[in-house]
Amino acid sequence: MQPASRIREIGEFKTLEQFIIERQLEVSESTGSFSRLLRDISVAAKLVNWHMRRAGIVDVFGQTGEINVQGEVQQIMDALAHKEFVRALKRGGECCLIGSEEHSEAIPMRTSIDTGRYIVLLDPLDGSSNIEVNVSVGTIFSIYQMPDDVSEPTLESALQPGTRQVAAGYVVYGSSTMLVYTTGHGVNGFTLDPAIGEFLLTHPEIKTPRTGKMYSVNEGNYNSFEQGLKEHIKWMQHEDSDSGRPLGTRYIGSFVADFHRNLLKGGLYIYPATHKNPEGKLRLMYEANPLAMIVEEAGGAASTGAGRVLDVVPTKLHQRVPVYIGCVDMVRTAESFLRGELRYP
Repeated sequence: MQPASRIREIGEFKTLEQFIIERQLEVSESTGSFSRLLRDISVAAKLVNWHMRRAGIVDVFGQTGEINVQGEVQQIMDALAHKEFVRALKRGGECCLIGSEEHSEAIPMRTSIDTGRYIVLLDPLDGSSNIEVNVSVGTIFSIYQMPDDVSEPTLESALQPGTRQVAAGYVVYGSSTMLVYTTGHGVNGFTLDPAIGEFLLTHPEIKTPRTGKMYSVNEGNYNSFEQGLKEHIKWMQHEDSDSGRPLGTRYIGSFVADFHRNLLKGGLYIYPATHKNPEGKLRLMYEANPLAMIVEEAGGAASTGAGRVLDVVPTKLHQRVPVYIGCVDMVRTAESFLRGELRYP
């Protein structure tokens, strides 16, 4: 009786593929090729999840010994995730250009774009240094279309502002594996059922609260924060029962994991400019832009501290920006402190 009961429960959920097919009729961007592109991304995510679930058994912990384009020591799982996504996108044939955190240059898929006009920018495995201690990590992806007047895929084709994304999403590999994405028509979350190998719609029409009770920032860098941010943090820590302060600090050190929690429960994630990283540390094209699109579609906001993340005009693939992202009221308050309109004490 137990297996039959489980089958009935699963049957109540819509699969990712069923959801995409239904949305083809509602969303102009969801052509057959776009749907196949999302399928390819989900297949790669399942393969990365498979590697992750075996991390304590096979030798995928640790570092490769290589230094990636970011100047960071590459983890073994970084390389595996990059390989799986490139292979899946190449096999699918809908993508003409890939930009990856793990590769210094954009990767063209073919010399002609007659059959594939999508550009995919991704961080194959965000937070990978946390794998050895079983902390949630993730994949972030951003999808653009090739400009109509361009016939060959080049790096310049990918350097489009975030407002021109046709879709964005992330996968979080944690206690369960979830794929969350938007095409500009709401945000939906799908949980991977390992029994049937399918992503099932478990979080339809995600909306983030207008404000939250937690913030996420690496306060170890506090002394190198600008004065407005220091005052903002002290304000969030100040006890004031009328406004629900002090706020709690929740910082995992994995952008996807922190963002996912704040998206669902309400919160503010901050990765500001510091003395060591005066332009910020998060990458605009495949970290900040895709999560900015998602949070805005869910009713939140994403700022560089000086303006909207999605309005930034990129000049290079691995460009970095400061990021303040989460509940709209919390982002606006942070901006007010940074502009000096609010002060503490």
